[in-house]
Amino acid sequence: MITNTLQLTLTADEIQFARKHLGREPNHLEWSMIDAEWSEHCSYKSSKSVISQLPVTGGRVILGPGYDSGVVDIGDDFLLTLHIESHNHPSAIEPYGGAATGIGGVVRDILCMGTTPIAFLDSLRFGDITKSAHARWLLKNVVRGISDYGNCIGVPTVAGEVEFDECFERNCLVDVACIGVGRRNDLLLAEATHPGDSIYLIGGTTGRDGIHGATFASRTLAVDANRDRSAVQIPDPFTKKLIIEATLEAAHSGVLRGCKDLGGGGLSTGLSEIADKGHSGVEVHLERIPVREPDLTPTDVMISESQERMLLVLKRGSEATLHEILEKYGVPFACIGDVTSKGAVRVQRGQENLADLPTQFLANAPLIDRKRGIPEALIQKNSPRPSLDLEQTIYHLLASPTIASKEWIYRQYDHEVGIRTVVKPGAADAAVLELPNDKFAAVKVDGNSKICHLDAYLGAASVLAEGCRNVTAVGAEPLAFLDHCQFGDPNDERIFGAFSLTIKGLADFAKIVNVPCVGGKVSFYNQDDLNGRAIKSSPVVAVVGLIEKPEHITTMSFKSTGESIIVVGNTGHALGGSEYCCLLGRDYGHPPELNFDLEQRTINAVLQLIREGTVTACHDCSKGGLAVALSEMAISGMSGADIDLRFLSDLQDDEILFSEANSRFILTCSTASTVIQKLKDRAIPAYLVGKVGGNGLTLTLPNQTLRCDLEELRTAFCDSLGRIMEP
Repeated sequence: MITNTLQLTLTADEIQFARKHLGREPNHLEWSMIDAEWSEHCSYKSSKSVISQLPVTGGRVILGPGYDSGVVDIGDDFLLTLHIESHNHPSAIEPYGGAATGIGGVVRDILCMGTTPIAFLDSLRFGDITKSAHARWLLKNVVRGISDYGNCIGVPTVAGEVEFDECFERNCLVDVACIGVGRRNDLLLAEATHPGDSIYLIGGTTGRDGIHGATFASRTLAVDANRDRSAVQIPDPFTKKLIIEATLEAAHSGVLRGCKDLGGGGLSTGLSEIADKGHSGVEVHLERIPVREPDLTPTDVMISESQERMLLVLKRGSEATLHEILEKYGVPFACIGDVTSKGAVRVQRGQENLADLPTQFLANAPLIDRKRGIPEALIQKNSPRPSLDLEQTIYHLLASPTIASKEWIYRQYDHEVGIRTVVKPGAADAAVLELPNDKFAAVKVDGNSKICHLDAYLGAASVLAEGCRNVTAVGAEPLAFLDHCQFGDPNDERIFGAFSLTIKGLADFAKIVNVPCVGGKVSFYNQDDLNGRAIKSSPVVAVVGLIEKPEHITTMSFKSTGESIIVVGNTGHALGGSEYCCLLGRDYGHPPELNFDLEQRTINAVLQLIREGTVTACHDCSKGGLAVALSEMAISGMSGADIDLRFLSDLQDDEILFSEANSRFILTCSTASTVIQKLKDRAIPAYLVGKVGGNGLTLTLPNQTLRCDLEELRTAFCDSLGRIMEP
């Protein structure tokens, strides 16, 4: 029987399944290994059947989901690796360490593919920092954790996004994506394919930190969160820097057969997964594993998630070469076992057999067929909106934490380390990185919990659409995306129903625009036991695009006086879930509609115009609507504009300014008639709305004219987050 001292998150059905499959009662260590590998965090047992509908193949895809990183071809025998991770629960308890170890984990996912990590992107969610000291404390320390770790290992954080909402008060979300680059011939996989190969554990020692980390992330946050503090790992970026250099040199030397990140579940999951991928077995010797504390139990050692550790699968006979490399960098190492042909994960201590579990059984949890309910109906009927001073409303929106400049955050990051960053944070809709084949990668992460809360399907598709628009706006062709879907307790049928609709929205849109998903993550149980409150549906996507020539790189700044300003796309009745309605304290009506075909044609047409050299600036129009997008372009270029929007006379003035309708860009050019005609030839709406120039932003509406001072716009946008965080 299971002893009283063993805490399992396994269901009664899973316990029965394990006993029946094995034909015996697993021992204490075996139950712990099963519990870690079968946790929601590691096994995707609730989500695997749903996420299978995502398109995962394409002309550029080398490897899709199922590996530590997705891999896409960028030509000339070079490739990009991409992965996204979260450290939500740890960051809610210990924000500095939780965020830092999230960075450390996603770096290992890139590194174990034999590729060099070149950039981070972060997507963050917190409570209302204008009201909550706790939310400000979380934000300050999460940013510090990301900054300190990234800066220490020399990988820049180049892009990100942040949202603030009361639903994230106790359950902050900390997502980090990493991009790597390498040569196709150097690509490694997390596989143990050849019996007789050696298994090495390199890097940090194994301690009690991170024990039960995977299972801790697979349940709701406890009222007394401090009880789970031991589940939070301890970061060591200086060791990680050495591991990066040593692992890459070992990979390039040709001595490695495989490489595996040790993340959730520790050695239990790492060993079982490399054996399962390689259709083999592994045998490890507990006494060979370097430990930090002498009294660790076998269970402690096998499920600890101590950081800065990697598993290497070494080709037989290559020991001397590996030892020389690791010793050069001062990276600790130990040969802890071997690859076998027995199809089992065996743990030995001397001559004693401590655990013996079939590889396929351990690495593949039985799937859960969850019921999918109908999400709670949140759509409200349109109702009269208060009459506001629209000029002051623009200033208020620009100063709101979700829209305001994130300079207070990214100035803490060294976004130029590595000298690859061509377009820096805040200068354009996506970051641009120089690649070793003289091309450029555009990367952006996007999310919008407000519209996803109102309509899970439409919201998710819109989030991916915005990500594709953002990389297009800098002159890149969208190649692939990562998704990270974050929800509350999947036992709630409505929450699982919203998750299912989210995946369908992403899948349907991705198929239309031909942008495959190459990896991702699902994070459930983002709610707490204190009041049972779950976060809003919060899918996040990271989109990567490719720019072939440097002259195609485009920013959003207004540049030359007299240039024409064109709005691409229609501005409709789309205030539901908008930042404007959030400012008013409620939701009005439905979220913006999304015409998949029009979105695809618009993206393709704008990209073609950029490549032809006719576009001098480009900006996606999304959160905050036209008013915010135009203000951002003016602030970025410190140049005003005279805008005439009276042609939108079928809309109310606030709808014209703040509608967050999809499929819209703002372009500047010197040949407006030619650009508009080319767009109309493709049945894409386009309107000449004004000229660049002046010291302010003049907005002529059907019922009034607003004259916004450029310096006041800049102050509202650029200074507000810093004032809130450092009053």
